[in-house]
Amino acid sequence: MDSAPDTQHHQVIVIGGGQAGLAVGHLLKDRGLDLVILDAEPQTGDQWRRRWDTLRLFTPAHHDGLPDRPFPAERGSFPSRNDVAAYLAGYGDHFELPITRDTRVTRVERDGSGFLVTTTRGRYSSDFVVIATGACALPSVPKFAAGLDARISQIHSSFYVSPGKLPAGKVLVVGYGTSGAEIAEELAISGRDVVIAGTPTATVPGPLLKLAGDAWWLVLNHVLSLRTPIGRKVAPQATGRGAPLIRISPRQLRAAGVREIGRIVGVKNGLPVTADGSTVAADVIIWCTGYRGDFSWIDVDGLQADPHGYVEAPFGSPAGVEGIAFLGMPFQSKLASPLLGGVGGDARIVADRIAAFVTASSSGPSRPVINAR
Repeated sequence: MDSAPDTQHHQVIVIGGGQAGLAVGHLLKDRGLDLVILDAEPQTGDQWRRRWDTLRLFTPAHHDGLPDRPFPAERGSFPSRNDVAAYLAGYGDHFELPITRDTRVTRVERDGSGFLVTTTRGRYSSDFVVIATGACALPSVPKFAAGLDARISQIHSSFYVSPGKLPAGKVLVVGYGTSGAEIAEELAISGRDVVIAGTPTATVPGPLLKLAGDAWWLVLNHVLSLRTPIGRKVAPQATGRGAPLIRISPRQLRAAGVREIGRIVGVKNGLPVTADGSTVAADVIIWCTGYRGDFSWIDVDGLQADPHGYVEAPFGSPAGVEGIAFLGMPFQSKLASPLLGGVGGDARIVADRIAAFVTASSSGPSRPVINAR
């Protein structure tokens, strides 16, 4: 590898200091590998601290732990955003992970048989790279949003904080998944005039979740998996629909005063319009329309993206591309892959493959392509 003298070299570079990066970082360190975790955030957990004030996970605490460290909360409770941020920070400290913070990666490229990683704080080289930036890289907003009247304030759900931080007026929430439903209910309870657009995702009733929560977790991890026929059938739809409604239902929204309308499909006279041609008056629009992958900063031949911009890397391995792995992606191996408590299993798969890759690399000139399931 021909790198500049000021380039730091490690066997593995993990890009992303969130749950995915921390999980795989711990497992790689535990396997005796030399690594660095590059985190764009000033402090571990900051990406969670920016979420809306009342956000709670929709998975209970006993299913929210990363490898070798349970989530420190009462069984069955639903951790808040600050609980999660504190847990992630504590996880990194507990395992003394080599995290370099406030360091944004701007480019990843091949450098001989390895990789060169350019950041806002210098350059790094490695034998293996793990892209652990997760499933929420780029807020997804319909292109037609650009045609809306400039007097309508628009934000994505990732920037929503609380009712008091929104401009005054009628609110249109677009997207009827868990985030959209919870935000709409909170706004209505606060006294705002709220309309929610879209078709509700499947609802998991509260009593069922309480009685069969562990069974539901097994479904997310082992039934809806790339290892099962039904999982492989569901996988292509995983990035196109919101999460099931948990702890909340359409009935609750109606009780709070939220009005429901159909999908927003475009713009008419500067206003959002539904599939039946009706325009919707709104002063504020909150787009709860999910995310897209953004890997434009990775300059590595052979990577293929799906229609939502996520690199196709089942079980973390892009077919035919050696030395690079992905973690925390939608349905990487199962429906639970991007979740706090689901990423650990995928991290173990990736860490084991990297350990095998590095061992083989150090014992001879031939490098295996890591694609085995």
